[in-house]
Amino acid sequence: MSDITELYPRLVVDGADAAIGFYRAAFGAELLERYTGPDGRVVHAMLAAGPARWAVKDADGYDPGPAGGGVPVILALYVADADAVAARMVDGGGTVVFPVADHPYGERGGRLADPFGHLWMIAQRTENLTSDEIQSRTDAMFEA
Repeated sequence: MSDITELYPRLVVDGADAAIGFYRAAFGAELLERYTGPDGRVVHAMLAAGPARWAVKDADGYDPGPAGGGVPVILALYVADADAVAARMVDGGGTVVFPVADHPYGERGGRLADPFGHLWMIAQRTENLTSDEIQSRTDAMFEA
Protein backbone atom coordinates (compact mmCIF):
# COMPACT_ATOMS: atom_id res chain seq x y z
CA MET A 1 0.00 0.00 0.00
CA SER A 2 1.60 3.26 -1.09
CA ASP A 3 -0.21 6.50 -1.58
CA ILE A 4 3.01 8.53 -1.83
CA THR A 5 3.10 10.85 -4.83
CA GLU A 6 6.24 12.94 -4.13
CA LEU A 7 9.03 13.40 -1.57
CA TYR A 8 11.59 16.19 -1.33
CA PRO A 9 13.59 17.96 1.38
CA ARG A 10 12.78 21.58 2.36
CA LEU A 11 15.93 23.35 3.50
CA VAL A 12 15.30 26.01 6.16
CA VAL A 13 17.97 28.73 5.92
CA ASP A 14 18.73 32.30 6.87
CA GLY A 15 18.90 34.01 3.48
CA ALA A 16 16.94 31.85 1.04
CA ASP A 17 17.75 34.03 -1.97
CA ALA A 18 21.49 33.71 -1.25
CA ALA A 19 21.06 29.94 -0.88
CA ILE A 20 19.19 29.78 -4.18
CA GLY A 21 22.04 31.69 -5.85
CA PHE A 22 24.57 29.32 -4.31
CA TYR A 23 22.72 26.18 -5.48
CA ARG A 24 22.29 27.63 -8.97
CA ALA A 25 26.01 28.39 -9.24
CA ALA A 26 27.30 25.26 -7.50
CA PHE A 27 24.93 22.67 -8.95
CA GLY A 28 23.55 24.35 -12.05
CA ALA A 29 20.14 24.23 -10.36
CA GLU A 30 17.12 25.67 -12.10
CA LEU A 31 14.67 27.75 -10.07
CA LEU A 32 11.27 26.21 -10.80
CA GLU A 33 9.08 28.29 -8.50
CA ARG A 34 9.46 30.94 -5.79
CA TYR A 35 6.81 32.39 -3.46
CA THR A 36 7.23 35.12 -0.88
CA GLY A 37 5.46 36.53 2.14
CA PRO A 38 4.56 40.22 2.43
CA ASP A 39 7.99 40.99 3.92
CA GLY A 40 9.70 39.54 0.83
CA ARG A 41 10.98 36.48 2.68
CA VAL A 42 10.86 33.24 0.70
CA VAL A 43 8.13 30.90 1.99
CA HIS A 44 8.82 28.29 -0.70
CA ALA A 45 11.20 27.97 -3.64
CA MET A 46 11.64 24.77 -5.65
CA LEU A 47 14.93 23.98 -7.39
CA ALA A 48 16.00 21.15 -9.66
CA ALA A 49 19.34 19.88 -10.89
CA GLY A 50 19.27 16.77 -13.01
CA PRO A 51 16.77 14.37 -11.43
CA ALA A 52 17.08 15.95 -7.95
CA ARG A 53 14.47 18.39 -6.58
CA TRP A 54 14.55 20.28 -3.31
CA ALA A 55 12.90 23.30 -1.75
CA VAL A 56 14.39 26.23 0.15
CA LYS A 57 12.65 28.61 2.54
CA ASP A 58 13.68 31.43 4.83
CA ALA A 59 13.73 30.68 8.54
CA ASP A 60 10.77 32.26 10.33
CA GLY A 61 8.71 32.00 13.51
CA TYR A 62 7.32 28.60 12.47
CA ASP A 63 10.60 27.19 11.23
CA PRO A 64 13.51 28.94 12.98
CA GLY A 65 16.16 26.89 11.19
CA PRO A 66 19.37 25.64 12.74
CA ALA A 67 20.60 29.12 13.74
CA GLY A 68 17.41 29.61 15.78
CA GLY A 69 17.52 26.20 17.43
CA GLY A 70 15.18 24.57 14.91
CA VAL A 71 15.67 21.86 12.33
CA PRO A 72 17.54 22.52 9.09
CA VAL A 73 15.38 20.19 6.96
CA ILE A 74 11.67 19.41 6.73
CA LEU A 75 10.68 16.45 4.58
CA ALA A 76 7.78 17.32 2.28
CA LEU A 77 5.76 14.18 1.55
CA TYR A 78 2.91 14.40 -0.94
CA VAL A 79 0.33 11.64 -0.69
CA ALA A 80 -3.09 10.69 -1.99
CA ASP A 81 -4.73 11.06 1.46
CA ALA A 82 -2.99 13.39 3.93
CA ASP A 83 -5.48 12.67 6.72
CA ALA A 84 -4.91 8.91 6.53
CA VAL A 85 -1.11 9.21 6.48
CA ALA A 86 -1.14 11.68 9.39
CA ALA A 87 -3.38 9.33 11.38
CA ARG A 88 -0.99 6.43 10.75
CA MET A 89 1.94 8.59 11.87
CA VAL A 90 0.13 9.48 15.13
CA ASP A 91 -0.84 5.82 15.64
CA GLY A 92 2.86 4.94 15.28
CA GLY A 93 4.01 7.47 17.87
CA GLY A 94 4.27 10.67 15.82
CA THR A 95 3.02 14.00 17.13
CA VAL A 96 1.04 16.74 15.42
CA VAL A 97 2.84 20.07 15.05
CA PHE A 98 0.20 21.64 12.75
CA PRO A 99 -3.00 19.64 12.15
CA VAL A 100 -3.97 18.59 8.64
CA ALA A 101 -6.24 21.28 7.18
CA ASP A 102 -7.21 22.82 3.86
CA HIS A 103 -4.94 25.65 2.72
CA PRO A 104 -5.80 28.38 0.22
CA TYR A 105 -2.73 27.64 -1.92
CA GLY A 106 -4.36 24.47 -3.23
CA GLU A 107 -3.22 21.87 -0.70
CA ARG A 108 -4.54 19.94 2.27
CA GLY A 109 -1.81 19.17 4.74
CA GLY A 110 -0.16 19.49 8.10
CA ARG A 111 3.15 19.12 9.91
CA LEU A 112 4.03 16.14 12.07
CA ALA A 113 7.10 15.02 13.98
CA ASP A 114 8.11 11.39 13.82
CA PRO A 115 9.25 9.64 17.03
CA PHE A 116 12.89 10.07 15.92
CA GLY A 117 12.93 13.88 15.77
CA HIS A 118 12.29 14.49 12.06
CA LEU A 119 9.65 16.94 10.84
CA TRP A 120 7.36 15.97 7.98
CA MET A 121 5.04 18.15 5.93
CA ILE A 122 2.29 15.73 4.87
CA ALA A 123 0.19 17.14 2.05
CA GLN A 124 -2.01 16.41 -0.91
CA ARG A 125 -2.79 18.77 -3.76
CA THR A 126 -6.43 19.79 -3.92
CA GLU A 127 -6.28 22.31 -6.77
CA ASN A 128 -4.05 22.83 -9.80
CA LEU A 129 -3.11 26.50 -9.56
CA THR A 130 -0.80 28.69 -11.61
CA SER A 131 2.23 30.30 -9.98
CA ASP A 132 0.45 33.67 -10.03
CA GLU A 133 -2.62 32.20 -8.30
CA ILE A 134 -0.44 30.61 -5.60
CA GLN A 135 1.43 33.87 -4.94
CA SER A 136 -1.84 35.83 -4.85
CA ARG A 137 -3.36 33.39 -2.35
CA THR A 138 -0.14 33.39 -0.30
CA ASP A 139 -0.32 37.20 -0.15
CA ALA A 140 -3.95 37.02 0.99
CA MET A 141 -3.04 34.47 3.69
CA PHE A 142 -0.62 36.90 5.30
CA GLU A 143 -3.10 39.79 5.08
CA ALA A 144 -5.75 37.90 7.06
